[in-house]
Amino acid sequence: MKVGDKIPAILGKDQNGNTIKAADYAGKKLVLYFYPKDSTSGCTAEACSFRDHYTELRKQGYEVVGVSVDGDKSHQKFIEKQQLPFNLIADTDKTLVEQFGVWGEKSMYGRKYMGTFRTTFIINEEGVVEKIFLPKEIKTSTHAEQVMAG
Repeated sequence: MKVGDKIPAILGKDQNGNTIKAADYAGKKLVLYFYPKDSTSGCTAEACSFRDHYTELRKQGYEVVGVSVDGDKSHQKFIEKQQLPFNLIADTDKTLVEQFGVWGEKSMYGRKYMGTFRTTFIINEEGVVEKIFLPKEIKTSTHAEQVMAG
């Protein structure tokens, strides 16, 4: 997925098993952010940044949806613990991470494994990717401000 591409019609299922569609966000700007894992330090900082600035983001016409390959139960716990006011897509079959090109080989402490690259896609009112924040550009604790600054 790159700038100028239209996002898929079906994005996946949220923490409650509801289907999330691109059409749900027609006329709004969508912050679709992919993160590696629920309840880890960086992912919690990023989610809380969006939570703390959610009202401002919505005033600017944005909706926020997080995506990870964690299951719905994990997402429910994460939302409850951090009081997140937005949906999280449970991409357990890795459809969305693969469609957006954010799933691949990662390395930590010399160990290689498959995982999600922390990436944020800003999608315009017509469902077209307008901007992409790559992993090296994202500052987890202030990511909402990065999005609002453009």
